[in-house]
Amino acid sequence: MQKLAILILTKNEEKNIVDVIKNAQKCSNEIIIIDSGSTDNTVSLSEAAGARVVFKAWDNDFAAQRNFGLAQTDADWVLYLDADERLNTDLIETIRNKIKNPELKQYTMLRKSLAFGHKFNYGVLRPDCVTRLFPREKVKWVNKVHERPTCSLPEETLKGYIEHFTYEGWSQYLQKLDQYTTIWSNDAYKNGKKTSLANAFAHATSGFLQMAFLKKGVLDGWLGLALCCNHFTYVLLKYLKLYELRKKS
Repeated sequence: MQKLAILILTKNEEKNIVDVIKNAQKCSNEIIIIDSGSTDNTVSLSEAAGARVVFKAWDNDFAAQRNFGLAQTDADWVLYLDADERLNTDLIETIRNKIKNPELKQYTMLRKSLAFGHKFNYGVLRPDCVTRLFPREKVKWVNKVHERPTCSLPEETLKGYIEHFTYEGWSQYLQKLDQYTTIWSNDAYKNGKKTSLANAFAHATSGFLQMAFLKKGVLDGWLGLALCCNHFTYVLLKYLKLYELRKKS
């Protein structure tokens, strides 16, 4: 039987870490935590729960963290989980069967988001598909923020889904909004991307309309509409920060 390693990126995830490790251990005994400098009890709790912890300093690059994880195991397969994600029963069973009877493929999983005590069906936090299970030597991650895997193998969607327990409150949401927009704007600036104030507002307006109406975010009620408005702010901030960087230069 081929081996599976489950890789989890962390920084200050003491609220989630024990539950995600216990969940991951239903698929594999090799759980690797790629920590980027937690100052809470994430590391000690991880080790006590039976995971192995490795450290890579945070340099505003999510893809680099995920690629670093690939070098920390000799397992045949790798599965990526975030600390606020859980595999449901059907997905756990499906993953076990795929590792027992391996095919040279990459595997995609449905993900359903829960935030602010609400399960979302549309808009910004609508259910999406994420590709997370790969033969270890066939995948590489790209992009500093909203990172994605590159893999030439055929895709298959697995039965079951990931539960994503994102955003406990608005403070956490706003912290991540600031973090992600800063990473995006710095990366865009280094790559020579240009913008203007008019362009920033055009992108933000387009993003709002897409999430609110094309992706039907308004059907999630007032909270769904609030997230669509915040998506306008998110896109606007990305481009305003880029505009600010270019203006300073």
